[in-house]
Amino acid sequence: MLISQFPSLSSSRYVKYTRPSNCLTANSNAEISLCSQANRPWPNSHQFFTIIQSPFCIERRCAQETDSCSTSPYQAKPQFCAGDGGACAVFQAATGTESAIIDGVTADATDDLTPFNTDWMRKYGGQTRLVLKPQNAHEVSKVLEYCNDNKFAVVPQGGNTGLVGGSVPVFDEIVISTSRMNRIRSFDEESGVLVVDSGVILEKADQYLAERGHLFPLDLGAKGSCHIGGNVATNAGGLRLFRYGSLHGNVLGLEAVLPDGTIVDGLSTLRKNNTGYDLKQLFVGSEGTIGIITKLSILCPARPKAINVAYFGLDSFDQVRKAFKEAKGYLTEILSAFELMDSKSQSLVHQTTGNKRPLEGDYPFYCLVETSGSDSDHDIAKLERFLEHVLGEGIVADGVLAQDETQIQSLWRWREGITEALSHLGGTYKYDVSIPLPDLYRLVEDCRERLTKLGLLGDDDSFPVRAVVGFGHMGDSNLHLNVSARQYSQEVEKALEPWVYEWISKHSGSISAEHGLGIAKKEFIGYSQNDTMLKLMSQIKRLYDPNGIMNPYKYI
Repeated sequence: MLISQFPSLSSSRYVKYTRPSNCLTANSNAEISLCSQANRPWPNSHQFFTIIQSPFCIERRCAQETDSCSTSPYQAKPQFCAGDGGACAVFQAATGTESAIIDGVTADATDDLTPFNTDWMRKYGGQTRLVLKPQNAHEVSKVLEYCNDNKFAVVPQGGNTGLVGGSVPVFDEIVISTSRMNRIRSFDEESGVLVVDSGVILEKADQYLAERGHLFPLDLGAKGSCHIGGNVATNAGGLRLFRYGSLHGNVLGLEAVLPDGTIVDGLSTLRKNNTGYDLKQLFVGSEGTIGIITKLSILCPARPKAINVAYFGLDSFDQVRKAFKEAKGYLTEILSAFELMDSKSQSLVHQTTGNKRPLEGDYPFYCLVETSGSDSDHDIAKLERFLEHVLGEGIVADGVLAQDETQIQSLWRWREGITEALSHLGGTYKYDVSIPLPDLYRLVEDCRERLTKLGLLGDDDSFPVRAVVGFGHMGDSNLHLNVSARQYSQEVEKALEPWVYEWISKHSGSISAEHGLGIAKKEFIGYSQNDTMLKLMSQIKRLYDPNGIMNPYKYI
């Protein structure tokens, strides 16, 4: 559920949680109070988070006997132990410096720990009292070996930019940050292979490659903060996937550390290596559940010399599908992006920014098409022929072609500005899903119809839901369903879940396209994976992490 970060917890209706006495740590007697009053508005539209009904403690007490208290879906696993002063000394010796540890066990370090306990959207939070920042695989190995022997649960954390709560603790797990593993090791300009530490920030890697005529095959809105290791651990998608493929194909090798401290040295830089199981693929998308990635080798393509962008309006989703098919036929090898935005999403960007719309009319759907190539004249000629064709055939109602870099960036902001526009309206229920193209937008329509019939969606403040918005990547069949809400309501929560996941399962889709599972989708994985697949995943988890210390309480 999504609720706000309340400015005051003075209400008499709340639930208190305390940690059981058999797992005491520093400040173990502290209590947290979570307001349980429903239908409260978001007092600050930039601050909202999901309450995991016991992010720190598991014993529940009602402040008033008459209050109805919901049961925590998460229980702290009794086999895990909490860190103490002795453990801190061991970790300091392993990392070689005091600056590599944020110690809230033997001293108060609340302010320093807060960024590691809470995700960037302030949706999920835990209560770690120990953050470790090893600098290489050998330091990670020493730390994990000790944690495994003493059953200290750990959470690997990169830039902490995820959307599903996968990189933050649920209780007081030790956070292992990759922030000090931040060196670019090498780049071969002939092969295009980049070797980096897992803590290198995506944008810095892309800037480094730009100076050498190449680009990183991944582009995200969070590129200024996210770590490449975290991108790989979540198999992040983004805007470049349609052209350059997923990280499963671009990661050539990796170095990782298993929970028992074993260093897995698979840092191959070869594009072809047919010598047994491709074990690196287990770590791509594993979300830190079987080990910690410490280095990566990644295939990086040459940076295009000519980029062109067109933006157009369409009268129906069927026309969008036809335009996409024609784009693949006319633009072939230079087509690098085909983005879908509905009318509501573009109206919200316009309301938020005040910028003049690219097109005069208002259309039910909009698309942004990007081409990337080496010959500007050749590419723009192909793009113009495509636009003439789709306009002439009545597939596209109107369109505009960017004339320079400034206009290219301006058009892209109509796509990339949707998330920010939604953030100004309050809380947002976000669903990142894959659906076969014929049904891609139907989920938005059905969701909008469902919430309207239930009396939850409307234009004035008496309705908890403000808007239902759809946008995404046509080339990847990836839809972002966003439900903008004025206030938290259990009715909205129950109306959306598990209905959204049931709808996706019925239409042969996936409940997670590029954001991963984490905490948010832990309970819903069965809608996309059958019992056999779940059994195999559990067997792999037990094989590599028999004590279950790696990122517990998450999807597996």
